[in-house]
Amino acid sequence: MASGPTARERAERGRALRSEVPRSRHAEFTPAPDRADPVDIVERQSALRVPELVPLRYGRMLESPFRFYRGAAAIMAADLATTPSTGLRAQLCGDAHLLNFRLLASPERHLMFDINDFDETLPGPWEWDVKRLAASFAIAARQNGFSEPERAGIVRAAGASYREQMRRYAQMRTLDVWYAHADMAEVEAEEAQELGARGRAGLARVIEDAHGHDTLQAFRKLTRRSGGQVRIASDPPLIVPLHDLLPGPEGDRLAGTLSDLIASYGRSLRADHRRLLEQYRVVDLARKVVGVGSVGTRCWILLLLGRDDDDPLLLQAKEAGESVLAPYAGASRHRNQGARVVDGQRLMQAASDIFLGWQRTTGVDGRPRDFYVRQLRDWKGIMPADEMVPVGMRRFAVRCGATLARAHARSGDRIAIGAYLGSGTVFDEALAQFAERYADQNARDHQALVEAVRSGRVRAEAG
Repeated sequence: MASGPTARERAERGRALRSEVPRSRHAEFTPAPDRADPVDIVERQSALRVPELVPLRYGRMLESPFRFYRGAAAIMAADLATTPSTGLRAQLCGDAHLLNFRLLASPERHLMFDINDFDETLPGPWEWDVKRLAASFAIAARQNGFSEPERAGIVRAAGASYREQMRRYAQMRTLDVWYAHADMAEVEAEEAQELGARGRAGLARVIEDAHGHDTLQAFRKLTRRSGGQVRIASDPPLIVPLHDLLPGPEGDRLAGTLSDLIASYGRSLRADHRRLLEQYRVVDLARKVVGVGSVGTRCWILLLLGRDDDDPLLLQAKEAGESVLAPYAGASRHRNQGARVVDGQRLMQAASDIFLGWQRTTGVDGRPRDFYVRQLRDWKGIMPADEMVPVGMRRFAVRCGATLARAHARSGDRIAIGAYLGSGTVFDEALAQFAERYADQNARDHQALVEAVRSGRVRAEAG
């Protein structure tokens, strides 16, 4: 016997929410009177990270307001908690800025467009992801020198795409929603009709580059042969082999711990993928600096070999802490933060890496730490935001908005959300206003970090 509200009741609930939380209110953003110092928030995060890498994080965030924004998910999480919300929840990315949408390989070796980064994933109000995405476009467009009308048009396009796609998902069968994905062969055909010659050439280049960014390419770039053995090449401070980082018994113990991590994390994989992993052996490992917001988290790349030295697999084991959303959206149901990341990724992505899994291990300091593991590089391609022209960024915003709607529709009430958003442009217009207001706030926060470095309060290093 069926249970729960019907589709009609869910749609009625969504429409009723327009009275409680008018769609125009999503334009609102005013810093709270007791808003925390943004540098304090970043410093509290840094206190949990590898101390010698923290200045690199600040150095990257200093480069521009957009780079700062990429590292400021914790700051925005606190701000989003003060904005209007319908109370409708979905699994969130938690850091849905535009550079976290990219090309990825499916297990069937198809190139797809999807969300990539799930370090902050957690169930929460669907609006938070949409607003973080919208603000990222406003900030990136400012950096590229776009006019205010151009910026507003880009953000409205992202909002309209999310809204319209969510309404389509509301009408689809549940299995059809689950199977939906963005195959890049289809995307390229669609975009060819909208983009000019320059845009088409740029998209073709990104697709070609993605096909080349695979395990073998990473293997050639990141390793060298020494004494007849293949080892990860040193490139300090970005990549430091363990034997350089911790020579002697301490390094040997950590090497054993990380090798055990790879062996035991296989229990979080599907049985056939676990059997595949068992055909490889760990031969070397190194600490790697990644991203902007993630700089300073404990991240290791591990070189595994299968049949021989020409049969490599490169895995990344990345520390997983509590989501920045947790103080405002509620703690994760997972005791292991790596499991939180992996489950969120599997729920939101159309298809996930076959080696994606998690495990807990004990560091050299004796503290238990949660990690998630995935392939280091598997047909990953990214659209360079600083090379986009207005029409290209607008098309990219459309693609990101639709992708985020698909990800939310898998876990949230797509019928209620779609009914709330409606067929008009009220939400799109509000989103554009919010994005500009938050871009102003982000610029002020970036300047606060600039002043903190200038005064000596924090130390920054380029790199």
